[in-house]
Parts: sequence; structure tokens; C-alpha cells
Amino acid sequence: MLRLETRPQPSKWMSLASPLLALAVTVVLGIALFMLLGKDPGRGLQMFFWEPIKSARAWAELSVKATPLVLIALGLALCFRSNVWNIGAEGQFIIGAMAGGWVAMQAGPDTSGWIVLWILLAGVVGGMAWAGIVAFLRSRFNASEILVSLMLVYVANLLLTYAVFGPWKDPNGYNFPQSITFLAITKIPRLITGMRMNIGVLIALASVLGFWVLLFRTYAGYALQVGGLAPAAARYAGFSSTRALWTALLISGGMAGLAGALEVAGPLGQLTPYVPAGYGFAAIIVAFVGRLHPVGIVFSGILMSMFYIGGELAQSRLGLPKSITGVFQGLLLFTLLASDTLINYRLRWGHPARKMVTA
Repeated sequence: MLRLETRPQPSKWMSLASPLLALAVTVVLGIALFMLLGKDPGRGLQMFFWEPIKSARAWAELSVKATPLVLIALGLALCFRSNVWNIGAEGQFIIGAMAGGWVAMQAGPDTSGWIVLWILLAGVVGGMAWAGIVAFLRSRFNASEILVSLMLVYVANLLLTYAVFGPWKDPNGYNFPQSITFLAITKIPRLITGMRMNIGVLIALASVLGFWVLLFRTYAGYALQVGGLAPAAARYAGFSSTRALWTALLISGGMAGLAGALEVAGPLGQLTPYVPAGYGFAAIIVAFVGRLHPVGIVFSGILMSMFYIGGELAQSRLGLPKSITGVFQGLLLFTLLASDTLINYRLRWGHPARKMVTA
């Protein structure tokens, strides 16, 4: 029988190349999938890997998708490196969008452009508050942060649905479940006239630099990572595991909330039941494909954004179902996990050696 045997020394270079190998296998499996669906594989790959990057306008649209993914993935990478498994970034994204949207709805004719800053701050606070629930239940009652954060996604979704069907519903919206359209003064400033690329790109790049410094150039980042890799050693060194838990979750929730505020005050311009776009879950894949490194997350975020746009194009131009985006995301994750498994383990045929028991 086949069994897995731990490798004495996993290859460092293969570990770095694992995402590229996973992408290559994903492409091969994608070709097979297009053939099974009766579609031209070349045309299908063109939708996913060429159309999203073929022009300046395409890159601008790509940045709109990549910005929230990168922001959320940065926070998740910090959590995962700290051995805190925040799976509910989607809920924190939704609450951040609601908090930022509420501030945007308060704008009037005399409102200053500085309201954009308050919208983003409200999003950060909303995301941190939602993640704070997870941190409190974990630190106070030892509740699993995986289950709690995941279940809170559904609670956040219900809160959003209640708001847009109820008190925040636009009275002039022809009974559609949506808030009022935000005033132009509340919109996230765009970088290029005529394109949707906005200052969220600059915020994301600044965040990448900030997280790189935090993780690899500060004592606080070192303490967080030691606490995740070796909790006993961290306690011996005087690091507080409770503080690490709260720090990781609050920063991660704040980043997801910031992404939500940027999304609702940027491309969307109002609150609707369709604010949840799956970014919080897709960012988990982005974080791991990027090897939990800020720079790697930038490239994996761009790749995942190509899957989003490619899926939309394949739906409209090739008649494929909307789920094709999730299929490609899932293939990338599973092939990455398979690659990492074979890097750390090798397949052996036969039964494991039995230990001799002596009297």
C-alpha cells in the first residue's frame, strides 16, 4: 500500500517554486475541463490569462479586484503566521462595508471631501469589532476561532440583508433591496480619469510594505510569529499568547473591514445584498499561494483577480456557468496543497516498519 513518509530535508527551492508548479497543473486541468465542456481550450485560457491584462483599461479593472484580495490576504497571513485561524474574513469585510456605508449615507450637500477618510476608518473599526468577538470568545471561553469566525460570516450576511431590506432601504429605490446611492463626494478618488482604478491600489501597496516591515523587521512581528510556531517557547520568553491572539485578529479584521469600505465606497457606490463577493474566502487562497509573504501576496492577488475577471468573461462570451471562477480557484488551492504535500513527504510502497517489542 502507498504511504507518506516525511522527507528528512524538504527542498527550499521546490517550496518556493510550488505555487508556479500548482499554477501549471491548474492550467493543464483547465484545458481538460474546457475540452470536456465542449469549448475551445485556447479560447478559454485566453479569457483567463490574456484578456484581463491585454490593455491599460484591463489592468485598471484588475486592480479593482486585486486591491481587496491583497488587503484581506495580508491580514490573514499575519493571523496564519501567528497560528490564529481566522476563516471569517468575509464577515469582517461585510461589517466593514456596512460601517463605511453608514458613514457615506450621512453625507450632505455641504460635506467635505475628508469624509472619505472617515468612511475608511469606519470600515477598519467595523472589521476590528467583528474580529474582536472572535478574539473574546477564544481568549475567554477557548472557543474555536475557526468555527466562531466562520459562523459570524452568516450573521454578518443576515445583518446586511436586514439593513437593505429594512431601515437602510432607499425609499425612492422602487422597492429594490438597496441603500441610497452615495453622493459623489463620498466616492473613493480615482487615479486615472475614465478608469475605475482608485487610491485603494496605493493603500494596498503601502500595506504590503508595512506588513513586510512588521513581520520581518520588528520585535512585535517576531513575537507574533514565535508565538505561532512555538507557543511554549514564546511563553518561556515572556511573550503573551493572549496579546498575540488579539493583535493578530484585530489587525486581520481591520484589513478586511478596510477592504469592505473601499469596495462599497468605490466600485459599488451603495449597499446591496450583493456586497459579499467571496473575497474573504478567496483571500485565504491568495495568502497561501503567496506563501504568507507580503510580496508573494501581491502576485497571487493579481492571479486570483485574473480568475475573477476571466470567469466573468467566460460566462458572457463562452456561455460557461458562473461557478467556473470557483472551479479555477479550487483547482489552484488543491494543486498547491498536493505540491506542498509531495515537497514535505514522499510516497512509499509497502507497510511501515514495525518496532520490535522486547520483554
